[in-house]
Amino acid sequence: MAVHTHIDLLRHGETLAGSVYLGRSDAPLSEHGYRQMAEVLADAPRYDAVLSSPLMRCVAFAKDYAQRHGLPLYRDTRFQEMDFGAWDGRGAAEIAAADPGALENFWLDPVAFAPPQAEPLLSFQARVLAAWRELPVRYPGQRVLLVTHGGVMRIILCHLQQRMLTELLGLSVPHAALHRICVEHEPRQTILPPA
Repeated sequence: MAVHTHIDLLRHGETLAGSVYLGRSDAPLSEHGYRQMAEVLADAPRYDAVLSSPLMRCVAFAKDYAQRHGLPLYRDTRFQEMDFGAWDGRGAAEIAAADPGALENFWLDPVAFAPPQAEPLLSFQARVLAAWRELPVRYPGQRVLLVTHGGVMRIILCHLQQRMLTELLGLSVPHAALHRICVEHEPRQTILPPA
């Protein structure tokens, strides 16, 4: 009989860094960003566990939420945002002034036109999907809240919707976006030791 594991993906809210490419930079949530996330989860179902990126803009809210609801909290570095390299912490206008056309190329084809010194998109995809595929095995039949980033959510949604990776940036994932996903899978087989 198939098992149904429910995973709610929640993107962090607005941060104090403002409108910039935020990868590994560890900017905290603004008060508004915290409220955005709390409001989205106001009518949330009861979770069995909370999983989070270790970056402050995710884990600060995840820790508070887990404590308030008496839930275990786990951090997983594989659910961190993509490293934007030289673009990290910089806004679109600054990037465009320094390298005209670079942003447009990136949005058209993020695989071929990665930011300078950035994590390759295929490597980012591989680490996120490796972690994603483990969730139904680690939490079979449970309901999990995963607090993460826009890029991570786009990778997962692209995978689930069987889209090309070049379509990644066309997926809308605003601050505090919530996507509820049900994964149907076979129960994990118990391998008995030899008699």
